[in-house]
Amino acid sequence: MLRLPPFEYHAPTTLGQALKILEQSGPSALVVAGGTDIYPKMKRRQFQPKTLISLRNIKRLTGIQGSKNKGFVIKACTTLSEVAQHSVLHKAYPGLTQAVGLISTPILRNMGTLGGNLCLDTRCNYYDQTYHWRKSVEWCMKAPGPKGVVLDPSEAPAEPVPCRVAPGGNRCWAVSSSDSAPMLIALGAKIVLASAKGERELALKDFYRDDGIHYIAKNSDEILTEIHIPPPKGLKSIYLKLRRRGSFDFPVLGVAVALKQAQDETVTECKIVLGGIASHPVEFVEAEKLLIGHRPTEELIEQAAQLVFGPTRPMDNTDLHLYYRKRMAPVYVKRALRALATV
Repeated sequence: MLRLPPFEYHAPTTLGQALKILEQSGPSALVVAGGTDIYPKMKRRQFQPKTLISLRNIKRLTGIQGSKNKGFVIKACTTLSEVAQHSVLHKAYPGLTQAVGLISTPILRNMGTLGGNLCLDTRCNYYDQTYHWRKSVEWCMKAPGPKGVVLDPSEAPAEPVPCRVAPGGNRCWAVSSSDSAPMLIALGAKIVLASAKGERELALKDFYRDDGIHYIAKNSDEILTEIHIPPPKGLKSIYLKLRRRGSFDFPVLGVAVALKQAQDETVTECKIVLGGIASHPVEFVEAEKLLIGHRPTEELIEQAAQLVFGPTRPMDNTDLHLYYRKRMAPVYVKRALRALATV
C-alpha cells in the first residue's frame, strides 16, 4: 500500500491566513483543495511538501456569480460537479459544462475543483509511476524535479537526467491534461492570482507555458482564487474528448471550439484550442483565421481541420498511439465545427 509522506497540515478559514502561511512556509509548501491529484502524487513521492495548506474551509473561494448578460465569476474552489450541473452556466457556455462534466468520475468531480483542474500537473507515462518504478529506470527529467524530492539524497542522480520520451532534447514533454483549460481559453477567460503582496489578473492563455516541468505562470506564494468568463454575446461552444474509456481517463485529445456567426452566417469570432497534445493547451490561429469572415461550408471546415493536422505533434508519453492521436485531431475539430456552425 502506498502511504502519504509526513507533512504539516493547515486548514485556515480565511484567504489572508492561507496566504500568510504560504508566504512563511516558502516553496516547500503546497495548497490543496479537493486533493484528487495531489494526494495520489504525494503517495507516489512526486510531491513531498513539508507543509500542506487546505483551502476547503475558506468560504470566499467557493461559488458561482454572474449572468449570461454580464459574464460569470467562478471561485477557484467551486467543485467540478457544481460547475457541470449549473443550469445558467450551461445555457451561457455549454462547452464549459461539457468539458467539466467529462472530467474523471462523478465521485471525484464531487471532490475536485475548477481551480485544481486548471493547475493540474502535466502527465507522462514515465512520470506518473511509483517512486520505486521511477528509480528503477533511473528517473526522468521531471522526477525528481522541483516537487519530486527523492527519499534518500544519496539516490539523487549525479548528472542531469534526459527526457525519456525525447532523450536528445533539453526539455520535459509531459502533457497538459486539463479538460477545463482549453475550453476556458477558447471562451476568453481570465484568472485572479493572490499573494500576501496583493492580487494580479492574467489571461488564462498566458497562464500556461510550453514546458512540462514549469507548466504554469504561478509563483510559489500565489493562490488561484477566481476565474472570470466574459459574457458569451452569441458565442457558441463545444468540447469533445478522446480517451480509451467513457469515464475516469484523462484526455489523450481534447478539442474546445467557440464560434460566433453574423446574421448572414459568416463567422465573426472563432477559437480552436486543443489539449492533451503538448505541455500546454494549443490554440490553432491559422485555422481560426481561415474561418473568420466566411460562411463555414463543408469545404471550408475540411480545410480548417486539415490546418490542425500539421502542427499537432503529440509525443509517445500518454495512452493510445501518438499517430492515431495526431490523425484524430482534425477529425474531432471537424466534428466540433460541424456541430456549431450554421451553414
